Parts: sequence; C-alpha cells; structure tokens
Amino acid sequence: MRARDKAAVSALRATLAALDNAEAVPVGEDELRGVALEQSPVGAGTTEAARRELSERDVIEVVRAEAGERLDAAAQLTAPAHADRAARLRAEADVLLGFLDGPEPA
Repeated sequence: MRARDKAAVSALRATLAALDNAEAVPVGEDELRGVALEQSPVGAGTTEAARRELSERDVIEVVRAEAGERLDAAAQLTAPAHADRAARLRAEADVLLGFLDGPEPA
C-alpha cells in the first residue's frame, strides 16, 4: 500500500472497527438486572470478557458488507457537488474488494 493513501487508510480503519464490533459478545438485558455493580458485565467494574472468534467466512462477510455500504452510499451521491465524496467511497470499496480478491501480481 502506498504511503498516504487516504482512501485505503480510511477503509481499513473502519473495517477493522467493524470486525472488532463483530467479535463482541452481545449482552442481554436479563443479564444486567439484579447484579451487583462489581459483577456487572458492562460499566464500572467490568473486566475483559471473552470475544467471539470470527471464522474466515465471517470476516469475508464483514468486509463485503463494508464495501457494499460504500458502494451504496456512492450511488446515492448523484449531485455534482458530491462527486469527490462518491469517488472516494468507490476507491475505499475497491481497496476492500481487492483484499478479498487476493494479492495483486507483482
């Protein structure tokens, strides 16, 4: 990746955050009721909880979803004033889809 490639950096940061969110274990409301503060799974007194392990298929689905969101948003930006933003979203989607297609030949 080239240095200062803003589209790639932005796409990768957002996708890493989406993957981190996908690994989070959901906490139900029932688990939050009637628990002492120090035993609470969220908030003050919280310790690290086990995270879900994503399969390769899960990771691919998250990356595809992130790319799809960018392409959908770019398609909605039809005004000429938004042409730069739409181009950047398409570039970000291309970066993500490039990872799914494999490494580029040297």
